[in-house]
Amino acid sequence: MAKLTEYSATTRLPANDILIEDGTGGTHKITAADAAIELAGLISSVNHRNVFRGKNLGTSITEAQKAAIRAGTFDDLFIGDYWTLGGTTYRIADMDYWLHCGDTEFTKHHLVMVPDTNMYNAKMNETNSTEGGYMGSDMYTTHLEQAKTTINAAFGDMVQSHREILTNAVTDGHASGYAWADSTVDLMNEIMVYGCHIYAAMGDGATVPVMYTINNSQLAIFRLNPNMYKKRIWFWLRDVVSAAYFALVDHYGDADAPSASYSRGVRPVFAIG
Repeated sequence: MAKLTEYSATTRLPANDILIEDGTGGTHKITAADAAIELAGLISSVNHRNVFRGKNLGTSITEAQKAAIRAGTFDDLFIGDYWTLGGTTYRIADMDYWLHCGDTEFTKHHLVMVPDTNMYNAKMNETNSTEGGYMGSDMYTTHLEQAKTTINAAFGDMVQSHREILTNAVTDGHASGYAWADSTVDLMNEIMVYGCHIYAAMGDGATVPVMYTINNSQLAIFRLNPNMYKKRIWFWLRDVVSAAYFALVDHYGDADAPSASYSRGVRPVFAIG
């Protein structure tokens, strides 16, 4: 048998090529693609949120997966992986995104989940008004209930409540008030999708809008794979843009800000653990 140094060299490692691993459990073969993911995950549990895998995890959450989430190891779970529950596909969008946040500290390890596409269409308000901000909208008070019912039926007691700071007043088209609230299922904001504000009103030196949010970094799924929001669908975001407009991800892949009375997609975000 030749020495390893005597084999011909290559600069490529095709995904389906086989590597051999040997350890306390015996000697096994593993594909190069699977080895790459495993090695990335071994760096740290945090590094699981830096790998987009997109694996189908099946139609139920196993006890081993539940344990991995609750322990914060996220073993064999990566960004873009998905379950199909009750006919809806839910993808892992981030990990421990809200950990240690909130006026009451959120201490539970968790996955952040988003449905793969819109769950249904609804209006932010019956009229073209953002009065009362996101918390005062028909979306928040009424139209999210359908999503909450579906998600609770799919995930049961795995759905976690955390504290969010949300707008509840608007003055001259700027968000001007906020309150802390318990959150289970809510719309995303612009930062979670794009990584920054685009349409949400900014300070002009005279008016300082209320921009408080604990959702102040882009979700890993959209950072790693922007095609996860550029999907030829339009869905509402919760940012107040003006006296009549809320923010939206447009079906052309661009940012938009339509009238509050338009019926557009509901694609919420939530934590499980």
